[in-house]
Amino acid sequence: MNFLTLDLNLLRVFDEVMAERNLTRAARNLAITQPAASNALRRLRDALGDELVTRAGYGVVPTPFALSIWPAVREALASLRAAIAPVDFDAATTRSTFVLAMADATAALLIPGLLQILESEAPRASMRVRPLTTRDPRQLLEGEEVQMAVGYFPAVISAITLGEMQEDTPDTFGHALVYSGQYVCAMRRDHPLAAGPISLDAYCGARHLLVSFSGRPFGFVDEALAGIKRTRRIVLTVNQFFTAAQVATQSDLLTILPRDFIPATGIADRLAWQPLPVEVPLVQVDMLWHRRQQTSPAHAWLRSAVMRLADASFKSNVPPARYSGDPAVRELRNS
Repeated sequence: MNFLTLDLNLLRVFDEVMAERNLTRAARNLAITQPAASNALRRLRDALGDELVTRAGYGVVPTPFALSIWPAVREALASLRAAIAPVDFDAATTRSTFVLAMADATAALLIPGLLQILESEAPRASMRVRPLTTRDPRQLLEGEEVQMAVGYFPAVISAITLGEMQEDTPDTFGHALVYSGQYVCAMRRDHPLAAGPISLDAYCGARHLLVSFSGRPFGFVDEALAGIKRTRRIVLTVNQFFTAAQVATQSDLLTILPRDFIPATGIADRLAWQPLPVEVPLVQVDMLWHRRQQTSPAHAWLRSAVMRLADASFKSNVPPARYSGDPAVRELRNS
């Protein structure tokens, strides 16, 4: 293929077809006829030497090659769009819908404050919060299912940070630390271990409840225990911190909860907590987004809103040296 002779308008059709997975809807979004969209796709197939999509039911299914090039095509088109026709954004009048993903514990701490900012600054906007069911939300962001993920993503942040230090690695995702917290061992008030402190032997000999998004009965505490050749017995896994707190108040099970989350459970008077008898990392709650959103004024406002809320609520919990290169975040952190 000769890139110099490629009609770049074909890439706009390709991008819309990939987003919709349907030729009719893609053509409607582009204000062209379906035959015109089909013809553009045929020309791009000929130029690239790949089928790109195949029909399936009422839609189309992309080929592996199409899936591999789509992120780069979409990001390039978004950058061109932002440079040539920047979108004006006025928080007071916008009707934007902001879609975020976060676990219930994070949402309990952040959403009430974000709602206040929304009602005060962007009263016509709306917000959708999706449950976070993974420690790696990059696929959600890549597919634009959400605009931002907020949570504890240690492996992802490490991988992104490593990539940022390597010049030949695509700078695909932006991130910033929202706040730092601490995990503690929680249990019912009258639990035999509630008086604490809990010894390592007592902890390993107890029965445990684990919050696991995947359902896998092995978490970061188990990794820490394995490092000192110890184990614990996990008898139940759930996928929500609220559920774990409720179960802990009605059983002998120990569970791990973010310390800042306990007052937000509504049942803090029925819970006791003690420090863990094994060293684990701090809870580093980050916001993560795709770089194609970086120049969007609406997304910049959303990032700013999250950081303003975090600085007002958790400022003492945020190490000053840990934030991304996002200018909006840097300005807030340095103010």
